Amino acid sequence: MIVKQRKLSNRRVVSAGMALLLCIGLLYGWVTQAVAAVVQKNVTAKTGEPIAESNANSGKQKPYNVLFILVDDLRPALGVYGDQVAQSPEIDAFARNAYVFERAYSNQAVCVASRYNLLLGARSTSTGLYDFGRAFREFYPEATTMPEHFKNKGYYTAAIGKVFHVGHNTYNDKQSWTVPHEHDLVVEYADKSKKGQTREEALFGNVPWGEANKLAKGAAWECLDVSDETYADGRVAKLAAARLAQLKQQDQPFFLAVGFARPHLPFSVPKKYWDKYHLDQLPVPKQQSNPIGSLAYANKRDGEIVQYQGIPTAAETDPFPDSLTRKLIHGYYAGVSYVDAQIGKVLAQLKETGLDKNTIVVLWGDHGYLLGEMGMWTKHVNHELANRIPLIIHIPGQTTPQKTKQLIETVDIYPTLAEWCGIPVHATQQPMDGKSFVPFLKNTAIKTKDYVYHCFPRDGKLGRAIRDERYRLIAWQPFQQGAPVAYELYDYEQGLVETENIWKPDHPAFLKLKAALDREPFPAPFRPESKAIK
Repeated sequence: MIVKQRKLSNRRVVSAGMALLLCIGLLYGWVTQAVAAVVQKNVTAKTGEPIAESNANSGKQKPYNVLFILVDDLRPALGVYGDQVAQSPEIDAFARNAYVFERAYSNQAVCVASRYNLLLGARSTSTGLYDFGRAFREFYPEATTMPEHFKNKGYYTAAIGKVFHVGHNTYNDKQSWTVPHEHDLVVEYADKSKKGQTREEALFGNVPWGEANKLAKGAAWECLDVSDETYADGRVAKLAAARLAQLKQQDQPFFLAVGFARPHLPFSVPKKYWDKYHLDQLPVPKQQSNPIGSLAYANKRDGEIVQYQGIPTAAETDPFPDSLTRKLIHGYYAGVSYVDAQIGKVLAQLKETGLDKNTIVVLWGDHGYLLGEMGMWTKHVNHELANRIPLIIHIPGQTTPQKTKQLIETVDIYPTLAEWCGIPVHATQQPMDGKSFVPFLKNTAIKTKDYVYHCFPRDGKLGRAIRDERYRLIAWQPFQQGAPVAYELYDYEQGLVETENIWKPDHPAFLKLKAALDREPFPAPFRPESKAIK
């Protein structure tokens, strides 16, 4: 009997103890949540920016969609980036509820490599894919592209317009997409008097280089009173809007990539967009000569720009006459306004369907662009304006703009989107150089990285560049390890156009950035050109 009472007493003690522990646990949880709320409020007050939550951490059962907008040759020539010339009301309005990255950079300033960087999450120096005509699956047959990763995780994936570079013996990747790619033109003319293909039309149509180069050059611009849908970007916007209406009717999450061609050459743009600008009010670059002390092979003349009619070579005139410079700048900005209007149509349809409430929207330029600064045109160099890109990201529920000078490079976008959608990337056959900046999106007080890294091959050498908040170091070296290295060092405290190579072997910025560059792997050699693979 005594033993029985003792057992009963023990049970009561245990029951009372468990109840006490439960109360303590509930109290602890309440206190922890209250403290977390105070900490979040304090961090928000400190940074002036809200802390977003990823889909994986928010408890939402419905996965985020992704609308990824790619724009060819678009530098940050937008009102939201402080450009006083650009008329870009649609993108500027979109940016009012988005993260605006003011220090985002391509990993290589040419579209084919930059798009591989984006879609593979791998730098050119890791893959050896620096140039046209290299099919990445020939070297990484089991590579997992960004859209393919989403497809493998149950997403519907589709591409409209220019996503992968198609042309110059380079092709789309079929297995990235759930449905066939809706391709359209990059180079086109509405002028009915034009006869036959031009060389650039042929190259973008994958006509072999030798055959294409025998053809006539096309006009560098076209200004006709035609509809938006006369050119590819108008058609792409219309297709994208129709696809969004279809996606509204299905429950499957989607990754929709929409690629626009303008402001890529030729500046074939409806007249109403040219009319937004006055030719005599467009600024001509103040500096139209190479930076003092720069390496000759690091700079650029001719190239892409002289593949068009009426454009003189540097041997004929350097720099271009002001009248031609203004005309080209006019065409570029007309292209900016044209593509801005088309992007506006797609975003309007996203809102019309209600899909905007659960869709991450990314606007990305594949690389920067030179408009006569230092006498250079287009891209293909390691200079600031050729590599700095627009990157604007809207997260569902975001209602305020978040401008930041945090450093981002193109390869970072793949792992970031995957993590934010709750499908982080664990392993890929191709190198994964990107670093997710989800921690920054959750708390903008967190630093993304100390520097960005990019490259460009010129004159048989590879220029590898490290860019931090103030300086860029470029190391030029043949691909052989141990070959002599030549350096350029530029300071951007006074502006974004390089004026003088200030490299000295004992310069503190050089020593700091060289140490960072030396920690990066030695670059992969050029991959051989692929066979024509369709």
